[in-house]
Amino acid sequence: MQTLADSKGDVNEVSKAERFARTIRISSLRMVHAASLGHPGGDLSAADILATLYSNILRVDPANPAWPDRDRFILSKGHCSASLYSALAYSGFIPVEQLREYMRPLSMLNGHPDRNKVPGVEANTGPLGHGLPIAVGAAKAAKMTGASWRTFVLTGDGELQEGSNWEAAMAAAQFGLENLTLIIDRNRLQQGAETERTVALEPLADRWKAFGWVVREVDGHNLDQLTRTLGAIPFEPGKPNCILANTRKGCGVSFMENRVEWHHRVPTDDELLAALRELGEVAA
Repeated sequence: MQTLADSKGDVNEVSKAERFARTIRISSLRMVHAASLGHPGGDLSAADILATLYSNILRVDPANPAWPDRDRFILSKGHCSASLYSALAYSGFIPVEQLREYMRPLSMLNGHPDRNKVPGVEANTGPLGHGLPIAVGAAKAAKMTGASWRTFVLTGDGELQEGSNWEAAMAAAQFGLENLTLIIDRNRLQQGAETERTVALEPLADRWKAFGWVVREVDGHNLDQLTRTLGAIPFEPGKPNCILANTRKGCGVSFMENRVEWHHRVPTDDELLAALRELGEVAA
């Protein structure tokens, strides 16, 4: 099966990412449905961010996943592994056919990513609040050794209620890690309720600024905005970068959008077919 990395033609960066995002949405929904497990709402809200990173931003080599000068990407919201595995597969890190093994017994495609099993995975994540601290350590290591590679980390918004994130935020500013970029999937829903009803995060942008980060706020489903903003890092010398990406849980499928139950629900056969029709994967 052809990967997007094999595609030919005169296609601009944004349209390539748009096709990639659609592929991630279709693939991750099929994976969650087949496994009868997963977090489809967050997979869909993060799809445009992942597509932009792997299409246009990350300096990585699927043929050499351990390339020393590669950029590091850490998915802190590790429960949304179906979208990450889809991005890796359609970038050429793993065979696309292997996605059929998602969450099967003894499969390397666990519900939470495992760096010891999956090429392209930089950190074991799933317990929330760990990705940013790991990313701070990676970015600090690059700075100490004079390496040119960059570190990117994608968090959910609900996981920012974990205190370890704010310890890491202080350290990143203290160390002047302009080679570190945090992207927040700000879909405003977490398991069971809205983030603001659980533990309020607003004013979220001001909080990151107060911790010494440079903040840019974008529409997390506008691939042009994502590409231009990510392409402009570092925003200021000596300061870590925060991109607050406003997203919608379940984006791309009308009956899933902004519905808290799709944080951790599996589509039925009929719901999967309806979702794939909306995404243009099957004829209406």
